[in-house]
Amino acid sequence: MSDPIHHDVIVIGGGPAGSTVARYAAANGVDVLVIDGRNPIGTPLQCGELVPSNAEMQRLCPDVPDMDDLFQTPEKAISQRSTKMHIVPPSGKPLKFAFEGMVLNRVAHDEALVELAKESGANYLVDSHVDRVEDNTVVLRNGSTYSAKIIVGAGGHNDPLRRDYWNESSLKIPVKFVLMDGDFGDAVELHFGSMAPGGYAWMFPKSSGANIGLGIQRRFSKGRSLNQYAEEFISKYDGEISFRGAGSLPMSGSIRTFVRGNYLLVGDAAGMVLPSNGAGITIAMIGGRIAGQVIAEHLNEGTPLKEYEHRWNKQMGRVMRNSKRAFRFGNMMFRLPNWVLNMAFNPLTRGIIWRAVTCRRMFWIL
Repeated sequence: MSDPIHHDVIVIGGGPAGSTVARYAAANGVDVLVIDGRNPIGTPLQCGELVPSNAEMQRLCPDVPDMDDLFQTPEKAISQRSTKMHIVPPSGKPLKFAFEGMVLNRVAHDEALVELAKESGANYLVDSHVDRVEDNTVVLRNGSTYSAKIIVGAGGHNDPLRRDYWNESSLKIPVKFVLMDGDFGDAVELHFGSMAPGGYAWMFPKSSGANIGLGIQRRFSKGRSLNQYAEEFISKYDGEISFRGAGSLPMSGSIRTFVRGNYLLVGDAAGMVLPSNGAGITIAMIGGRIAGQVIAEHLNEGTPLKEYEHRWNKQMGRVMRNSKRAFRFGNMMFRLPNWVLNMAFNPLTRGIIWRAVTCRRMFWIL
């Protein structure tokens, strides 16, 4: 091995979680190196690209402070703004809700987060794949080594820190999607039922097309493949497909512990996805900011790294618990025949359904 290059912090993965950790740690004088196998970061696209507006995030996550400081989405990264969400049962008759959302140009969005981190003083090493972590040393596939006092796993569900040093399992939902050209209006759609067993399907309109796809739980798929479900759902929409993508979402919610010694997990690696609606980009950034701030306080003032978990629970614990509860309820509901679901999605239940999707208690008395 070559001689290691030393830093205060190494972040594995430069997506929304990793770049946010880097931004807030570096802004407080910490020497941060972000290592990512992609170039540019943000490619290839692996998600549906929908995020709530800052105002909507304040309603969804009321215990998270300073939303406008955290979420500084440039106009060039916003493909479409939406004010409506349609929750669609198998019948196709939607329940309609007011919802302020933004469908992103995800590559431009992630590049903007990288620039914010660089402006704060973080350094990036791209086209570099991490093979493993040994003690304080990160080993790349090419044999190069880099060391740091603290190492952060922000490399998604296949993050090497999570893989090698955490034994907690998470439910992973495979997803497939396309970018399709055309005019699809301005309402974002979430579809539930047998077209996406154990998960959901989506249509998120963009400025000149849409992001259309779905995720399933294979144990509910009755022998059919993800490709079959995806092609069947996508074929309902008319337009030229310009891109096909796939990925995987951790849908068990946040894991029990994010800190082991001088190792931290954040973002998808820590399960920071809301199970009831699949929201992960903004949730990962909330976790990233907390981690970056606590890391800086640890190095500068001796604050315990476990403070990261305490602050996460204070800001996001209630929302995550509600979302996990709604997901478990949904798992029971979505095993039912389509005709039962069609009856269950009605004007009398719309309030309960909306509360579940937006991670609040479904039943007011509970």
